[in-house]
Amino acid sequence: MTINVPVARLVGAEKTYGSGPNAVHALAGVDLDVVGGRFLAVMGPSGSGKSTLMHCLAGLDTLTRGSVIVGGTELGSLSDRALTRLRRDRIGFVFQQFNLIPTLTCRENIELPVRLAGRRLDRAWFDTIVGAVGLGHRLDHRPAELSGGQQQRVAVARALATKPDLMFADEPTGNLDSRTGAEILAFLRDAVDELGQTVAMVTHDPVASTYAHGAVILSDGRIVDRVEEPTVDAVLDLLTNVGGLTCSA
Repeated sequence: MTINVPVARLVGAEKTYGSGPNAVHALAGVDLDVVGGRFLAVMGPSGSGKSTLMHCLAGLDTLTRGSVIVGGTELGSLSDRALTRLRRDRIGFVFQQFNLIPTLTCRENIELPVRLAGRRLDRAWFDTIVGAVGLGHRLDHRPAELSGGQQQRVAVARALATKPDLMFADEPTGNLDSRTGAEILAFLRDAVDELGQTVAMVTHDPVASTYAHGAVILSDGRIVDRVEEPTVDAVLDLLTNVGGLTCSA
């Protein structure tokens, strides 16, 4: 993993839905570097563009104008097949919904991205990520036999299985209680600090942002502020300024 250089970039990113007077400008000229070996929180009021930013940066949606670059590859230049391969091999995803396959065991869910890529499982890496999220004793259980927090741990381990260049987390603690959510956020921070991964997390929660190295604040499709080593008070002040004050601590 490359540390302290951009692993993904948005350059002049614009995203418009619809046209004419009903057009919605979800992104309005965003420049953003996601730096390797860091945990970035993306925040803002509802409708600020934070989820659109993540979807475009991850290649799940396309820009109207501008560029998305991941690992030196401009996503707009890729065919659908090549883009699918890049997402599968180089990007990990963790969502609010755990999205585990119910008929597979935890072990099989974690291994699935590697199997789909036709790659040999790195057993040492598998053991490392399973140990990091504390799942060694539950690997042969199916998702329905686990708590919500345990299912999200499986989802985090699955996202890390391919050693992605970048992992996206979209409101990863939204379905969890505060204690379990804190555990998941700590796992994500450890994935960066101890395993050398890079994480970009969309969240509305100032408490969640304190696990990140830095945060960007969006409003009306633009980055309007940035903060290093965010604290709850600092983020609350910034969100209040843009009308996005919410806290689910």
